[in-house]
Amino acid sequence: MASPMIDLRSDTVTQPTPPMRAAMMAAPLGDDVLGDEPTVQALERKIADMLGKEAGLFVPSGTMANQLAIRGHCESGDEIIAHGESHIIHYETGAPAAISGCMIRPLDGPRGIFDAAAVYGAIRNRDIHSPKSRLVVAENTHNRGGGSVWTLNQFETVCAAAHEHELAVHVDGARLFNACVVAGYSARAFLKSADTASVCFSKGLGAPVGSALVGSSAFIERARRFRKMFGGGMRQSGFLAAAAIYALDHHVDRLKEDHARAKLLAQRIAKIPGITVDPPLEQIESNMVFFSIAERLGDARSFCAQLHKIGVQMIPMGPRRVRAVMHLDVPADVIDRAVDALLSVTASPSP
Repeated sequence: MASPMIDLRSDTVTQPTPPMRAAMMAAPLGDDVLGDEPTVQALERKIADMLGKEAGLFVPSGTMANQLAIRGHCESGDEIIAHGESHIIHYETGAPAAISGCMIRPLDGPRGIFDAAAVYGAIRNRDIHSPKSRLVVAENTHNRGGGSVWTLNQFETVCAAAHEHELAVHVDGARLFNACVVAGYSARAFLKSADTASVCFSKGLGAPVGSALVGSSAFIERARRFRKMFGGGMRQSGFLAAAAIYALDHHVDRLKEDHARAKLLAQRIAKIPGITVDPPLEQIESNMVFFSIAERLGDARSFCAQLHKIGVQMIPMGPRRVRAVMHLDVPADVIDRAVDALLSVTASPSP
């Protein structure tokens, strides 16, 4: 019998665990759009408290959470300051422009991290010729930076620069809890200086669906109206909220297991000819491993297709860049099987 497929494309591919399914089926339900969904309300209170904000809003996806933040903070014609490799630029289908009428001013910085000087340099003069700088967005962990993690000092100096010029700060914290486990700070401590933040329950935490947006009570009330406008109002969504509550209670501390496996995978594949781990071994912090493949191995898409044929799925992230992500559903032999698959493909690449 063939071994089951190992899916390392993302930490979004996980299935609910049996205890999570039981929690979902036991959840008391109401109608969230009508304001009487008890499990959703419990989740919103819980995540707001964990992140140190006044209120929370449960939404279907991280993209919606980020776009609600942008729509809530900005007006048409405003400009958002964010790293050029940010999720809101690459993976949210042009939504800042399409939904909120906003431009994005991209910043440079190693592995998705920028500093206060970059923010100061990007802020527009307040005159009729320029868009108005309105919002700074920071991503933690930073996906295309290789799962990189902000330090408290880095982030607080960026917040200070933004607030000095009356800009709001939003954190795309899709994998914020991964960052907290790596850096040793609490989510509440990291977000102390931020105005709003999004977190995702369906990535490393292993829930099937859902994210949250947190901020002040007034901001979340505004965002709730936009959620309805965007089509994000859900009815008996307590089923999904219960999974998120279970994930927060049981799946945060175990993220360190994913991080350890990512480092081990990186150590093993760094020895394979034709593969270059990038970011390098010493910069592997969370649950992601990125690597580049030599020209003789073809492009990333065909390389991943070959891996798929022999039971391992990874995802192309550029012409010759590949990503593997550890998560709670990977089997115990994931490292050996992934390395064996990579050795097979690099030894006999398709023409």
